[in-house]
Amino acid sequence: MTDATAIRPLTLAIPQTELADLAARLRLVRWPDRETGEGWFQGVPLDEMRALCDHWLHRYDWRRCEAEINRRGSSVTTIDGLDIHFLHVPSPEPGATPLLLTHGWPGSIVEFLKVIDGLSDPVANGGRAEDAFHLVIPSIPGYGFSGKPCEPGWNIERVARAWAVLMDRLGYRDYIAQGGDWGAGITQAMGSQAPAGLAAIHLNLPLGFPTEAEMGALDPVEAAVMADFAIHQKYNRAYSEVQRTKPQSLGYGLADSPVAQAAWIYEKFFLWTDCAGHPTNVFSYDEILDNIMLYWLTNSGASAARMYHESSTNFAALKVDLPVGVSSFPKEIMRSTRAWTERLYPDFIYWNELPRGGHFAAFEQPDLFVDELRRFRRTLSDRG
Repeated sequence: MTDATAIRPLTLAIPQTELADLAARLRLVRWPDRETGEGWFQGVPLDEMRALCDHWLHRYDWRRCEAEINRRGSSVTTIDGLDIHFLHVPSPEPGATPLLLTHGWPGSIVEFLKVIDGLSDPVANGGRAEDAFHLVIPSIPGYGFSGKPCEPGWNIERVARAWAVLMDRLGYRDYIAQGGDWGAGITQAMGSQAPAGLAAIHLNLPLGFPTEAEMGALDPVEAAVMADFAIHQKYNRAYSEVQRTKPQSLGYGLADSPVAQAAWIYEKFFLWTDCAGHPTNVFSYDEILDNIMLYWLTNSGASAARMYHESSTNFAALKVDLPVGVSSFPKEIMRSTRAWTERLYPDFIYWNELPRGGHFAAFEQPDLFVDELRRFRRTLSDRG
């Protein structure tokens, strides 16, 4: 490889001064007045935010998360003029299937840390050797430790093309791409582009919708799906519109205040997870803060938000001729039905509705997520 295409090991080592600065900011928070309604309807309640930040200041240990990321094979390579950070975890099984996992917003590579062992080393984690995957887990440009675009045009199609270069550079052929949220959009774009080496795609964000005619004759299950979507559209889409229209203005607060950055993300861990009323029913404070820290330490609130500005008009169903599978989790922000989804894809080979889980599927329900990827790969293999 030339220097421009080299894959360079990356050891994360955040300067202690950065962690001291974070602590100082957390000690000097100017809190807003208390919400005037009950629960989380107006956003993160004041007492909830105080509790999270108290843990952040007094008990959270970034070095633990940093060491885990470093342990998982952290690397960087330059693609299309931008440094791309990724985890690369080869399986101990030589016949493993290469698998590309892409996160979304407000997620990060942290979403996948709990599924790495189950996917890459199934024999040691309740599976079979043929269930094994070689894992590639990149950070979207503008997110985490990947570079920040300094020009317009980094939409989901461009990221998809960069991911194909990454997989080729790693020497992987006959691989599966998987994603949720923006990761689903990027993965579907890869399926549409059909780069050499991509064998199939798997999504955990269903993209099917009813036709206008079907809207007039919904059965109870379909009506419930559309009612949930209507609630999301009416009450919970402010984040999307702000990030689509004014990511720079938003970015000043996210760059300057760790509490603003944390609240912007923490709210979604309440709204979008299958958490029975509180995020800590699914995640520990440490897990939530690990994800938040990938935004704070890299000052990527604004650059991550720009994905909405760049891609708001292209996050729609695309023509994909490759095999497609979808796993539907019950608390996903956009649900669908098999009928609405499978008609989008000529080679639709897998659908499953899970009993629990939400938007951050791998993070919330790692065992179910691992099992879904194993099932999808087996379905793909059974076709010959």
